[in-house]
Amino acid sequence: MTYVDRDRWGVPRLWAGDADALARLQGRVAAVDRAWQISVERWRAEGRLAAHVGPAELAWDRFARRVRLDDTARRCYERLDPDTRRWVEAYVDGVNSGLAEGAAAAPEFAATGTAPEPWHPWSPLGVFLVQHVLFSTFPNKLWHAHVARTLGPEAAGLFAVEGPASSGSNAWALPADPATGRGPLIAGDPHRLLELPGVYQQVRLACPEFDVVGLAFPGVPGVPHFGHTGHVAWAVTNAMADYQDLYRERLRRDGDRVLVRDADGWTPAARHVEEIEVRGGAPETVEVIETPRGPVIDHDRVTGEAIALRTPSRVEARLGFEALLPLLRARRTGDVADALRHWVEPVNSVLAADTGGGVRRLVAGLVPIRDERCRREPVPAWEPAYRWRGDYLPLVDERVDGVAVCANDRRDDVAAHGADFAPPHRARRIRALLADGAEPSTVHTDDRLPAGPLYRLLDRLDPDRLDEPARALLLRLRGWDRAMAAGSAGAGAYAAWRAALARRLRVHPRLRGLDEPCGFDELFAPWTDPAARIGLALDHLAAAFDLAEPAAEALAEVAAGPAPGEWGSRHLLHPVHLGVAPAITDAVTAMRRRVALAGDTDCVLATSSVPGVSDACWRGPVARYVWDLTDRAASRWIVPFGASGRPDDPHFADQLTHWAAGTLIPVPDGPLTGDETT
Repeated sequence: MTYVDRDRWGVPRLWAGDADALARLQGRVAAVDRAWQISVERWRAEGRLAAHVGPAELAWDRFARRVRLDDTARRCYERLDPDTRRWVEAYVDGVNSGLAEGAAAAPEFAATGTAPEPWHPWSPLGVFLVQHVLFSTFPNKLWHAHVARTLGPEAAGLFAVEGPASSGSNAWALPADPATGRGPLIAGDPHRLLELPGVYQQVRLACPEFDVVGLAFPGVPGVPHFGHTGHVAWAVTNAMADYQDLYRERLRRDGDRVLVRDADGWTPAARHVEEIEVRGGAPETVEVIETPRGPVIDHDRVTGEAIALRTPSRVEARLGFEALLPLLRARRTGDVADALRHWVEPVNSVLAADTGGGVRRLVAGLVPIRDERCRREPVPAWEPAYRWRGDYLPLVDERVDGVAVCANDRRDDVAAHGADFAPPHRARRIRALLADGAEPSTVHTDDRLPAGPLYRLLDRLDPDRLDEPARALLLRLRGWDRAMAAGSAGAGAYAAWRAALARRLRVHPRLRGLDEPCGFDELFAPWTDPAARIGLALDHLAAAFDLAEPAAEALAEVAAGPAPGEWGSRHLLHPVHLGVAPAITDAVTAMRRRVALAGDTDCVLATSSVPGVSDACWRGPVARYVWDLTDRAASRWIVPFGASGRPDDPHFADQLTHWAAGTLIPVPDGPLTGDETT
């Protein structure tokens, strides 16, 4: 027997007689609730999105074909152990059983004249790859190459901060309190692109073996990143590890054959041509080349060299799906650690706690051992010094006695795994709030900016050298409390000033060279656009340069213009969606009217914007959760929108106002009762 019921927020609670039947049910519910979303992710994995949506998606499809996402998913599927493979196949059976019902209620299919297609057994692995292929550091290496070429190698440190698509996630663990009998607590908030529907789906999965509440990726079985089994709970943040390398390849052509320069001369590379169908346009061919390092994902249009990508998932033909079932069955932190020994990528910082009081911190995933230069930039493929050595850093597994905080910052447990980490101020702020006894919801929504180099620049300006309006604005900003509150006019004025400063830095003599063509594909523009990178590096630039003159000019510009308004009137919700159905576009417009957003990139509440480009919020907390190990029913969570992906469903965006306000809702932990289904 299987059945599904839902709590008042539409969150599905699933019961089945065994793990495979439960996976089948989870797949069916994902297809019914999120048919368009999971179809899009499947098409993205196969490089076929343009065939359904149009030429705007060609850049992605070219990349997906070149990087061989679908082929990697197949290889990883074929290497799964029998139990995991059967479980994944059961999930796919469920997806296929629910797609027609889900598509009938999703307006995007009708708007594009498309229909869902039966999934392959490896489609969940492809969906997972889509979510994470650009999650690591390799696009930053393209930017580093551009900076080194235009400004010189020594300038790379000016931009040694999180890139435009990297994380701003937080997680923390409080140890058990023997005096009160309270067990450990784990809380956090992953920050990613604010996709609509949300990238995470709240779910409860129960069978005789286990009963888990957690956040699932629609299209992927289990709850990989955030779950509570009733006995043990876990949470992840991006470890900021560097595990993907770029190689500069020299190619030579002999008819249809492609030769690639290797250490010992020229050797054949695999090569074939694929055709990409385009809705409303002519098909496009794409050449797919794979060298001994990996697939060629791009060409440097300045040097003429090909750029190949090497990743552990392709080298090992594993993703880490073997960890997913053991995670659901875990009862102690040691079980979580054992499960995550199978993990490959992305590389995660993990906090786990159990009802016995144990707390563990892990770093899970494969980071290759190789030359340090590989971590900074694309390296010459023909030089043996840059080969991977065949070994990976070991799993970090350490017990934690006190408070543990992970905020993408450089710590002893992750330092060997990466090169660029987030600034330390979010982690410091979380520790300070916890030391003061702040409740998790207060920590989640802390919107106070650190007094970093950019803000301290205001203290170095001479008020007597400013005109009266600019002087008044300067004094106002100096007295501002640095809270990026939605209703704060001070925050709005500060945002307007830093945006004006960022625009001026585009023509700064020491940065003007960045406007030279970077030579890389348009898909990587979020990482290689000088305007965005300057806007996100203002703290570093303020520390490195004398910016008094442009800062004063920016003050004068803002003071002479219209009033900037409150921060919430500028920091508008901008969820990422394809925009193919008017119903979704109308829903987004209504959402913007319903909420005013607080927070900013450098706050604990890291609702991101790009100074000098846009104050709109396109990235932020895609979930918040509090896992209580004393009583799971006391756990709480929230997502930005809702459980459903259908705009006519009452649960499409019913969590939005709570998410914006920082309130949490209960997890579905009551008795499992509901209508029997098949």
